[in-house]
Amino acid sequence: MITKKVPFYSLDYVTESLGRDLLSAFGGVLDSNWFIRGPRCERFEGAFAEYCGAKHGIGTGNGLDALTLMLRASIELGYLKRGDEVIVPANTFIATVLAVCAAGLVPVLVDPDRETCNLDVSLLEGACSERTRAILMVHLYGRLADMPAICEFAKAKGLLVFEDAAQAHGAKIDRNGGSVAAAYSFYPTKNLGALGDGGMVVTDDAELARMVRMLGNYGSERKYVNKYVGVNSRLDEVQAAILLEKLPHLDGWNARRREIAARYCSEIKNPLVRVTPVPANPLSHVWHVFPVFCERRDELQTFLASRGIETLVHYPIPPHLQDAFTGASASLLRHGALPVAEELARTELSIPMGPGLGNDQISYVIDALNEF
Repeated sequence: MITKKVPFYSLDYVTESLGRDLLSAFGGVLDSNWFIRGPRCERFEGAFAEYCGAKHGIGTGNGLDALTLMLRASIELGYLKRGDEVIVPANTFIATVLAVCAAGLVPVLVDPDRETCNLDVSLLEGACSERTRAILMVHLYGRLADMPAICEFAKAKGLLVFEDAAQAHGAKIDRNGGSVAAAYSFYPTKNLGALGDGGMVVTDDAELARMVRMLGNYGSERKYVNKYVGVNSRLDEVQAAILLEKLPHLDGWNARRREIAARYCSEIKNPLVRVTPVPANPLSHVWHVFPVFCERRDELQTFLASRGIETLVHYPIPPHLQDAFTGASASLLRHGALPVAEELARTELSIPMGPGLGNDQISYVIDALNEF
């Protein structure tokens, strides 16, 4: 019998605290009669790039486009060429792999570390071949990958490093150290979310920034003059205006996420439920989701649902087992055995996480997990 309702994630905290500001921001766009790549987009690109410690920000239509355009621009500039191999973590949302394939590159899937769920750096050497040219890191669940170690390995091997930071808005300490560029998503449920889709590439490389902008604007820098086979992927003024209003609050929202995560990590005591550890540097994790792991995952999910606690699975089918990459399409990927990725897919359950959670709700979730 359901006794309480704890949503997996609610955006009520945004509308309650910023509702009037967001309406005003939308009204400003409406009054301006300028809806694509206008002054608000330019302001947000600069503000978010500065927030990330980067020199350039290029808005895109969504996070997948940000990833794809980042890689396509690298090919156009000669940093990579079609057919090159790119190392990618094996447990990630499929968008990471789709972007590599869409750019004409070959994803090489590498198993994650069981504790952090990010790519296992010790497996990088064995994953490389004569065709390997880059590493695309994913900061899964909001936890920064071990960028110093990855960048050190890449430098020794002559590889480029890119970042899928779609879940890591505001995670700090060496996030950009040694990488060519990072791609973000502003999907509404992200730590920094729009009121629709949106994305951004941030980079210190001026030529890469220029190329991403051209490719996302039909391959054009000047209207009706198309130098490249581009696409239409641009951050619109409404989303930019909303994101400008939200950005100053991101650090505070992330701090609340860390408070919740600290309670989960210290108070969940059920031996059947494993939690990931808080990193040595708390600022390197923004807890986009809070995963727990249980061999009886489906039973646990049903148990929590019976108590009114909503949960989700991130992600039930790893990319290499998706129908999109079976049969003739299997050749689009390269990978060996991936036991840890498959274990995480079988056992992961994401419990409620977000700045809007109240302390009583957190206690209720903890008590239910310990009761299972």
